[in-house]
Amino acid sequence: MNFFFNLTAIFNSFSTELMWVILLFFCYISILTFLRLFGYVGIFIYCALAVIGANIQVLKTVDFFYSPEPVALGTILFASTFLCTDILSEYFDKNKARMNILIGFCAFLFMTLLMVITIGFKPSSDDWVQESLSNVFTPMTRFFIASMIAYLISQYFDVWFFNYIKRVTSEKYLWLRNNLSTIASSLVDNTVFSIFAWILLNPEPISIYNVIMIYILGTYLLRILLALFDTPLIYLAKFFIKKTNV
Repeated sequence: MNFFFNLTAIFNSFSTELMWVILLFFCYISILTFLRLFGYVGIFIYCALAVIGANIQVLKTVDFFYSPEPVALGTILFASTFLCTDILSEYFDKNKARMNILIGFCAFLFMTLLMVITIGFKPSSDDWVQESLSNVFTPMTRFFIASMIAYLISQYFDVWFFNYIKRVTSEKYLWLRNNLSTIASSLVDNTVFSIFAWILLNPEPISIYNVIMIYILGTYLLRILLALFDTPLIYLAKFFIKKTNV
């Protein structure tokens, strides 16, 4: 039997809430591990993978206790990238945090174009994966554009706001700047993506009220909780940085 099929079968027996906790800890442990092994380059690697993974995860929906409607995955994985930019801003410098944003952007753009080219190859008569690849990796244009714009704006805002709070508080209250910057940046991300995806680029625009209530605020409570949960991680990250990496 295939080990990974067995593992997914075990995971399928867990509740959605428990799986979210498992995913959350997996992301946190991965960030600290990459940081310890590769320094700030490890954060670059993690974020590139996280941005790609989150944009694949978002295609799958699950039932979650706080929402009467199915909830798309990807929130935890993408939210973890804000923790990464905060770690880079705090323990390295804001230029590396900004570089991390561009690396994540280029990684997802490269992956998207690579898979479009891959799908563009005419499949053999025995091929069985073309349709599955096409369903997963052929992006809807408006969602792709909206997600890329939202990613750049929210991530650059996060770096700026984190360093602004750091400056006005004389580099005190790390927990405050971590929480405020992530909570505010998450709202920016939700807002920019929703406006572009559901209003500006949508051939049949949705009402502003529905966009705000369903798409902007729909997952925002979860993102606030994630911002609070990652607070210990930004303190813990200090002990996973080798002195030669700073």
